Amino acid sequence: MSDIELRFNDKLVKFPESSTYYDVSKSLGYNNILGIMVNNRIASLADKIAKDAVVTPLDINTDYGNRIYTAGLKMIFEYSVRVVIPNAKVKFSYNLPQGLVAEINYSRDLTIEQLEEVKNCMSSIVKEDIRFEKIILKNSDGYSFYKKMHNKVKSDNIQNITDATIFLYRLKDLINYYYSEMPYSTSAINIFDLVNLGNNLVLLNYPSDHDNGILPEVNNYKGIINAYIKGKRWLYTMNVPYINDINREVCNGNIASFVRSSELNFNLEINDTAKYISTNKNIKYVMISGPSTSGKTTVTKRLSNYFEIYGLDPVVISLDDYFKERVDTPKDKDGNYDFECLEALDLDYLNSDIQKILSGEEITLPKFNFITGKKELTSKKVKLSSNSIVLFEGLHAINDNLLTILPSMNKYKIYVSPYIPLCLDEHNYISHDDLRLIRRLVRDFRTRGYNIEKTIKSNKKVKEGEIKYITPYISKADMIINTSLPYEVGVLKVFAAPLLYSVSCDSAYYSEARRLLSFLKQFFTISSEFVPQDSILREFIGGDSNND
Repeated sequence: MSDIELRFNDKLVKFPESSTYYDVSKSLGYNNILGIMVNNRIASLADKIAKDAVVTPLDINTDYGNRIYTAGLKMIFEYSVRVVIPNAKVKFSYNLPQGLVAEINYSRDLTIEQLEEVKNCMSSIVKEDIRFEKIILKNSDGYSFYKKMHNKVKSDNIQNITDATIFLYRLKDLINYYYSEMPYSTSAINIFDLVNLGNNLVLLNYPSDHDNGILPEVNNYKGIINAYIKGKRWLYTMNVPYINDINREVCNGNIASFVRSSELNFNLEINDTAKYISTNKNIKYVMISGPSTSGKTTVTKRLSNYFEIYGLDPVVISLDDYFKERVDTPKDKDGNYDFECLEALDLDYLNSDIQKILSGEEITLPKFNFITGKKELTSKKVKLSSNSIVLFEGLHAINDNLLTILPSMNKYKIYVSPYIPLCLDEHNYISHDDLRLIRRLVRDFRTRGYNIEKTIKSNKKVKEGEIKYITPYISKADMIINTSLPYEVGVLKVFAAPLLYSVSCDSAYYSEARRLLSFLKQFFTISSEFVPQDSILREFIGGDSNND
């Protein structure tokens, strides 16, 4: 039997071809890996080595390793709830900055004692070191499996994809479908906690890919939770809580009507926010923050329009126009310009302008030229009137250290982000990060000419900036505005799929491109002709007469 040559994390090794990647990793001392990348493709540790390859181990601190960890944790939790509370059903609804939220459908309120029993059961399963058994089924058999279980959501989803086979996983007597590779065994899932959020919601707290294997501190993200709950409630009212329901609307020719309803629902939320602010005489400054591709620009414009209807004089100031000159921009530890930090803004210039308008002076707003890296004065003059309300829009707008000259009692802080409440099925939600990445792929290609690999590569840096400079302030927001549209993935697919297919198999970003394609193929395409010109989605796909 011949040996296979592997370049394992830049170390050249040889192993018999009957070996599994689990055997290889163990013999090399990699005890905490969750999966592997083989020639730029995700593989299971249970797979046998078959040919010479470049192998990269994936632990919890990598994006893919963390996804595998999440899938394993979900299955262990679901199994443990079934053991402790046999009549309860588990739904995984959405993710938060420090974990994911599970909803326990149970006739009574979940008690602290029951939650502790579930946690103890999970710990026991981890100690048992049980293999996650991979089950490969023909698509038709997978469809029949869930049809017999009367799970229409999953049977529809399997029917709607064209893959010849699907992968299910077994943990003891639990079999489920997670759209992800799983860890080799339960022993890999050894860092977690359960937090009772009330109303039978449980936070599965575990390290993200940037926590270095340490449980993150649980903060108050009640605003995000409420945004999801509100969005889910509306979807259930419309009878479209899952993607198979959206796909049904496409097939039935009803998608144009659903798009209109989604847009109206979004506009009503903006209107309600503007109406509340306009009736509160203490609010003089509206601080609008959110991460990249959150739709801050559209929300700011829409709020301005509604403020005019309510008799206010909106003044919009974009913090992006107050960047420091490029040569003065701070640099990160790698020597690259750090455009994400608060110090990248010319705070002296900003505070000077704000002090002037507060004193009744007229100022000329700057416009930052991102090509030259310099501020340029525009023809836009600003002078406050008695009914003016100032909208500050930018990454750091709700940061307590920004514009301290403005009294806190006169500020209203709004955080915007696309917290899409639509789920793939009961156990698989749509990642907030994935939705924003797909938005960014489409926008960056259209407006900046970026190739897909450049955008995917920069995504890690963008996420690091958000975690450091934005996430700590979310709980400070007075209002969370959910900027997702339930139908938008079907529209984005039309633009994103061809770009993702362009990533070659020898690219370091091939697996990520294929993962996103696997996600997108579950959605039926929706034509952009149904999208209104003033929709927030136009920020990404184009076609807005005001911007293009």
